[in-house]
Formats: sequence, structure tokens, C-alpha cells
Amino acid sequence: QVQLVESGGGLVQAGGSLRLSCVASGRTLDGYAMAWFRRAPGKEREFVAAITRAGRSTDYKDSVKGRFTISKENTKNTLYLQMNSLKPEDTAVYYCAAAPTHYSGSYSSLYNSWGQGTQVTVSS
Repeated sequence: QVQLVESGGGLVQAGGSLRLSCVASGRTLDGYAMAWFRRAPGKEREFVAAITRAGRSTDYKDSVKGRFTISKENTKNTLYLQMNSLKPEDTAVYYCAAAPTHYSGSYSSLYNSWGQGTQVTVSS
């Protein structure tokens, strides 16, 4: 399995931006489809965005479309999530996940490697 470490979370005002990073070690990311999930206080973990192994196709939760962008830089073994126009309802712990497949998806069971999470707090 690949080891994943997220960073880039923090406190931001509504309308602001953050870029999350997820650095992989142990394996190279060119062998993995990747995704971001999040868990808000008192809620279930939910899918946010995913990208295929080759990075040619992406998918997003409806509420983040047009505001968030997932990208993958295999040469740096890093996954990113650019988050713009943040809203208080985006407040959550964000997790990156890896699946040893070509195609990504929104089901958490697809992914067998997870990071420890990074906190994102959006104030109103």
C-alpha cells in the first residue's frame, strides 16, 4: 500500500481559497486512481472529488463543481485539491485516498490507502 500525508488545511473566511496537498510515499502515484473525501462534524464521510490513474478524467460532488479542482502530479507523487469560493458548509476534515486501479469512483470501498486528514474550517 501507499502511504499518504495531507497538508494545507486551515481557517479561512467564506469566499476564500485553500489548496490541499497529499504526498505519497512507498509507491508512485502513477499506479493509482485518487480521491478526496471529507467528514463534517456529526456527519458521515462523503465523496468530494476523484481523478483517474492517468489524470485524464475527474469527477466531483455536485455541491463543489465549479469551485474545487482535483489534480495529480505524478512526477512529484502529489495529489492536490484547489478549493475556491469556500463556504461554511465545506468545513470538514479532508482525506485523500488511493486505489490501485485505473478508474476512480465515489465509493470509499474502492480505496485501500487513506491519509490521516487535514482540517478545513470556513468561517462565515
